[in-house]
Amino acid sequence: MRANIVRHESMTVSYTMVNGWTVVELDGDVDAHTAPMIREAVIKLIDEGHHHFVLDLGFVPFMDSMGLGVIVAITKRIRQHEGSLRVASASGRTLRIFDLSGLRDSYEICPSTEEATRTAPSLGSLAHWPHVPG
Repeated sequence: MRANIVRHESMTVSYTMVNGWTVVELDGDVDAHTAPMIREAVIKLIDEGHHHFVLDLGFVPFMDSMGLGVIVAITKRIRQHEGSLRVASASGRTLRIFDLSGLRDSYEICPSTEEATRTAPSLGSLAHWPHVPG
C-alpha cells in the first residue's frame, strides 16, 4: 500500500515497501522549492527505521542542481544509518544532471523500480559513494 508523506501543490512524495526496500516516489519538479520537503520526508522515514531506499524519479519532469543536492544530502543521511540507495526510472534529462555533476557512477541507477527491487537490500550499495565524511 502506497502512503503519502508530502502532498503539496508542486510535489507529492509517497512510499511503499517492496522486497525490503522503501520505494520513495517523487511526483513533480525537484528543485529549490521542493528539495527541503523531499529531504524532510526521507529523514522522517529514516527516523522511523527505514534504511534501504529506492528513489523513484519516474514522475520527475525537471530536476536542477538543488534537486541533485537533496539527493546527495539524503545519501549522506542514509549512509550514516548503514543503509543503501538506488535511483530508479530517471529520465534522460534527469540522468544528464547526474552526468554533468560527475555523480552518475556514484549511484546505482536502475531503469525501473521493478529492476531496483528485484533483489533484497544488502550492505555496500553505497560502496562507491565518494563524498561521505570520515
